Amino acid sequence: MELKVCQHCGNEIKGRIDKKFCDDQCRTAFNNRLKTDSTVVKAINTALRKNRKILEDFIPKDEGKIKVSRQRLLAKNFNFTYHTHIYKTKAGATYYFCYEYGYLPLESDFIMLVKRNEES
Repeated sequence: MELKVCQHCGNEIKGRIDKKFCDDQCRTAFNNRLKTDSTVVKAINTALRKNRKILEDFIPKDEGKIKVSRQRLLAKNFNFTYHTHIYKTKAGATYYFCYEYGYLPLESDFIMLVKRNEES
């Protein structure tokens, strides 16, 4: 009979022939390790959440948009490299979004910040 070992800790498994882990702790630890994001994914998600929060803080609650200078966003450490999606209008304008908050680069280093309507 072939010796079966736990997929997490490597200890010998006793019991059912189709058993993969020696106990529930090893099974849970193994599956948790599989589900954790890599360092790169964590860094990107952190940057996206931070960008979203910065945009949210700038846009007044009663309005859906505001015009700010690029420098004000950079002062809050906004990272223009990361966004969730791009929206191009029929007129040719390109909006960059971090989830429901977006921005449109304008002339003279100004940026139009917008919040997308839930109906859209």
